[in-house]
Amino acid sequence: MVYLKHQVFISFSPRLLPPKKTPLTSRTLPMALSSMAAAQESSLLLFLLPTSAASVFPPLISVVVLAALLLRPETAREILVSPAFGDRPVKDAARQLLFHRAMGFAPSGDAHWRGLRRASAAHLFGPRRVAGSAPEREAIGARIVGDIASLMSRRGEVPLRRVLHAASLDHVMATVFGKRHGDLSIQDGELLEEMVTEGYDLLGKFNWADHLPLLRWLDLQGIRRRCNRLVQKVEVFVGKIIQEHKAKRAAGGVAVADGILGDFVDVLLDLQGEEKMSDSDMIAVLWEMIFRGTDTVAILMEWVMARMVMHPEIQAKAQAEVDAAVGGRRGGVADGDVASLPYIQSIVKETLRMHPPGPLLSWARLAVHDARVGGHAVPAGTTAMVNMWAIAHDAAVWPEPEAFRPERFSEGEDVGVLGGDLRLAPFGAGRRVCPGRMLALATAHLWLAQLLHAFDWSPTAAGVDLSERLGMSLEMAAPLVCKAVARA
Repeated sequence: MVYLKHQVFISFSPRLLPPKKTPLTSRTLPMALSSMAAAQESSLLLFLLPTSAASVFPPLISVVVLAALLLRPETAREILVSPAFGDRPVKDAARQLLFHRAMGFAPSGDAHWRGLRRASAAHLFGPRRVAGSAPEREAIGARIVGDIASLMSRRGEVPLRRVLHAASLDHVMATVFGKRHGDLSIQDGELLEEMVTEGYDLLGKFNWADHLPLLRWLDLQGIRRRCNRLVQKVEVFVGKIIQEHKAKRAAGGVAVADGILGDFVDVLLDLQGEEKMSDSDMIAVLWEMIFRGTDTVAILMEWVMARMVMHPEIQAKAQAEVDAAVGGRRGGVADGDVASLPYIQSIVKETLRMHPPGPLLSWARLAVHDARVGGHAVPAGTTAMVNMWAIAHDAAVWPEPEAFRPERFSEGEDVGVLGGDLRLAPFGAGRRVCPGRMLALATAHLWLAQLLHAFDWSPTAAGVDLSERLGMSLEMAAPLVCKAVARA
């Protein structure tokens, strides 16, 4: 079987060699390409593969992914910021799960996507809304502290992943649906977790249908059948909440707090003109927000806390900063304290550098027309992927890249993480930058400060395993279990 039609190779500096632990595995790249990447102990090449070989083998063979071993930050910018790479390739599972109608995958030239982008910037994730959700972040952080204290008293150790995942789910439900802790029944809460877990599994699987279109209709792996069953559950679950909001609005019951109207559902219901959405499109958008928001902060926080457990001197320095900001005030850390916690913010930055949640899969871009990258011609229909993990671990870009040093952001150049500097852009860049990045950072900063203010953190006898597992996100292969002793 002929799998690859042709390849475009772009050469870069021979100094940019990837770390040996670059996370490219057969689970995360198509098998033919992962073996190619493993054989290339070099970052000299960016492999760009046309997404369709239909001109030669119609309609049997489609080549969908590149192998991107490492890019210079300036070359990464050419791909991520260029309108020529404004779209994302849509995997078959993503299309079946409605994501082609949501922010992440809708075509960039589509009026629907432009409307979503405007609504996102102006309403969903704008500064006022992020600030307005501070009380909910604080309350959830306080519940995390209570849950950890309870676990320590009962078990003598804390399985932190479970606590953080539950808190992240609470946060997403409050932000997206206006549902507070306890509003969901146990059954609905379990169903939501089940749907998110199933969605991650489906999108993370290697799917032959993405590369051999004929197999889509045969569905030999059963992925489409599973997607259809999941979408039915999503439509019922999210559709019910949309109807609840409509009924509440009809009764005049929409709450206004500090000039911010309702939650994300209310924002979408208020869109008018060409931005107005059908219920089916709202379901797609809200489902994507739940899906993408539930695990991202939890995974980041688990990495952050693993680093705190492993580096007691950094933990102590951060605690001193938090103590100075809070003083003797009752009630602990408030969201307003974060602005005066630069070291806490640097810890989160350094964690995002060393353990970017989406090192590969978040970076795929599709050329919508012919373009030039690094002076080389790239044809329309080419998929390009930036390996942000490799950039963040490259000694030519970052001194001592394997050392966890939050001080690098205060002693040297303070590199931002919001997409303006491709040396550290964990949320992406350009028109496809993550719209919820400010909310994610606000949450991580506050929760870290609350956890360090409340507890001293230390490892169990088993220690901390920093092995990585790359599925839809880069997470700890072994869930973090540690000790948390209440501070006096």
